[in-house]
Amino acid sequence: MAKIIHAMIRVLDEQRSLDFYRTALGLEIADRFPFDGFTLLYLRNPENDVEIELTVNHDRTEPYTHGDGYGHVAVAVADLDAEHARMEAAGLAPQPIKEFFREGALMARFFFVTDPDGYKIEVLQRHGRYR
Repeated sequence: MAKIIHAMIRVLDEQRSLDFYRTALGLEIADRFPFDGFTLLYLRNPENDVEIELTVNHDRTEPYTHGDGYGHVAVAVADLDAEHARMEAAGLAPQPIKEFFREGALMARFFFVTDPDGYKIEVLQRHGRYR
């Protein structure tokens, strides 16, 4: 049985990305591995076993393109309204909260926020399958 351990994204500016993920999701550096030409940073918080791996290519000067394949990373929070207000106050420009209904019942409440490199993050209220 496989266990998901991390999702990797390439970022242009290490500090700007660290500041975003720290502010938006409370993620801190679990490990940082500099190599010739690139650095790997593994981010997590005490609630997570799964990490986000940031790859910083040292010689990269142009923003990465996401093509048409990337969707989003999703996180679940206990109080969606409070998280939305906190991110808004921090200047992270979260999109409006939306609700998804299926067969007349609430399936999900969520909003999206975008990191400095254009990666979308879905923030969901803990509810139903989104725990």
